[in-house]
Amino acid sequence: MKKNIFKLSTQQLKDIAVSLQDKIEEGLAKENAEVQCIPTYVYPKAVNVTGKALVLDLGGTNYRVATVDLNNGKATLHPENGWKRDLSVMKTPGFTREKLFRQQADPICEIKKEDEMPIGYCFSYPAESLPNGDAKLLRWTKGVDIREMIGEPVGRPLLEYFNTLTKTKFTGIKVINDTVASLFAGLTYSNYDAYIGLIVGTGTNMATFIDSSRIPKLLGKNIHPGPIPINLESGNFNPPHLTAIDDTVDACSDTKGKQRFEKAVSGMYLGDLLQAVFPFDEFEDRFDARKLTTIMGYPDIHKKKYVEVSRWIYKRSAKLVAASLAGLILLLLSHDENIRRIRLVAEGSLFWSQDRKGKDYKNIVMETLHQLLMESGYPQVQVHVDKMEDANLIGTAIAALS
Repeated sequence: MKKNIFKLSTQQLKDIAVSLQDKIEEGLAKENAEVQCIPTYVYPKAVNVTGKALVLDLGGTNYRVATVDLNNGKATLHPENGWKRDLSVMKTPGFTREKLFRQQADPICEIKKEDEMPIGYCFSYPAESLPNGDAKLLRWTKGVDIREMIGEPVGRPLLEYFNTLTKTKFTGIKVINDTVASLFAGLTYSNYDAYIGLIVGTGTNMATFIDSSRIPKLLGKNIHPGPIPINLESGNFNPPHLTAIDDTVDACSDTKGKQRFEKAVSGMYLGDLLQAVFPFDEFEDRFDARKLTTIMGYPDIHKKKYVEVSRWIYKRSAKLVAASLAGLILLLLSHDENIRRIRLVAEGSLFWSQDRKGKDYKNIVMETLHQLLMESGYPQVQVHVDKMEDANLIGTAIAALS
């Protein structure tokens, strides 16, 4: 391929940003929009968060447990970085809720606990937040299919199960997803005007706080006044300026017509994009972003055409993330023009990946974002991002203690 079909001009990136801004406004106004903008009915304390919580983090295959001790926003974990377990067994056909609860309960006895403490549950599957801070499972993804749990609350049955097994009295449970957990973790940094949680790894998504008065679909409901955490589910955004290669990857996927932004950006699909450019070449199975960056980093042992196109795909992914951040920030500025300093907490292996022969992913994102904000007339807006260890666990503890 001689022409870089993945290259996006500044104007095209601005188009994508404005398109997402419009789609977010639509998602705030009505249910089941392209960008869903799902409210999370957990209201975190912005300052002076203090106490201890048991935190659970259930991802695609991995499960982490820790006691998080927060002292005015400063976190101490026991054990350090959390107790980890591979829970890929939950993908086994016929796996039941009882078996899942038993697997989740196993490490609890090994964790240092208080006599009484709340639970925070980072649950990274599609779920509808409930007014009591629990969440209702909408569907399973990532190869899991425990059907008896679909349509049921996620947290309360687990809380009751734990309370029958241990001497500790667990006083309540709050359920949030990983993007919202990252958003909450940002609150440990004070003196910011706005906060954004971002995931760019196997998948991609964003979350932020929106004042309830700016969410038309919640008008008339008995909702907590003030800022509400919003899980955008932005991976389903269908941006302008995608390519025929993107169309091919979408057509070959199990979710045709959905998650178009995620399929252009996230680590799960970058290898599919490369393979679609060279449909008659043979590639190894499970060709993901890590292998793509390996091709870029070791050009001497890979075909020149693969190295070149891999770099195009990698750079476009980062610039698309920058455009999505710009679109969300434009939305926030339309609500409050006084925003100047924004704290971004970014999670995911792709966002923090490195290019041995070029600019790292994070640097491409932040440089492009700064340019787009300048071009859009907001040079005064500063976005700060640092790698934050255990953001999921810390953010989930804040949810539990709020």
